[in-house]
Amino acid sequence: MLAAIALPGIAHSQTVTDTATGDVAVGGNVSQLCMLGTPTPAPVDLGQLATTSGTRVGRIAAIAPRSVTLAGSFCNFAGSAITVTATALVNNDATPAPTGFARAVNYTAAVTNWAPGAATATTGATAGGGTPSASSVGATQGAPKIADLTVNLSNFTAPSDALLTAGSYSGLVIVTLGPAPSGGGS
Repeated sequence: MLAAIALPGIAHSQTVTDTATGDVAVGGNVSQLCMLGTPTPAPVDLGQLATTSGTRVGRIAAIAPRSVTLAGSFCNFAGSAITVTATALVNNDATPAPTGFARAVNYTAAVTNWAPGAATATTGATAGGGTPSASSVGATQGAPKIADLTVNLSNFTAPSDALLTAGSYSGLVIVTLGPAPSGGGS
């Protein structure tokens, strides 16, 4: 009587060689990243905001548009957008503006070269400096991208074309580059 016995650990019908190979899985990940380039030039000095002679003395001067570049800005994923928030230039002296005067200068901030169109915010501060901020979300960028963004500052106006109160004025533009808000950009 013959019996077949299977012994554990012994492979039947396998070829034994002096070389063996095996697979080692290697993996990693890359997080979603966005980076804005350094603003150049910064800060932006508009100089004298009021006209100092002629028929418009004391009122907003003709201020040339300004541009700031954020070179080498990028997002490494699809579905990003620019948000721009602009705050009007407001007199740092909080003394209320008398009738006929304003302590605010409004303007438009537009960020271009990311997605089609621009992310544009136009401030609408009151003569007294109230409600100085405005925000806008640009269109959604459908692919990873690297670009030199341009922030254009233009259309400087005083509320009701009032006389400007004396003092130092300051405002702020905040550019945010990141995932598009749910529902996408405009």
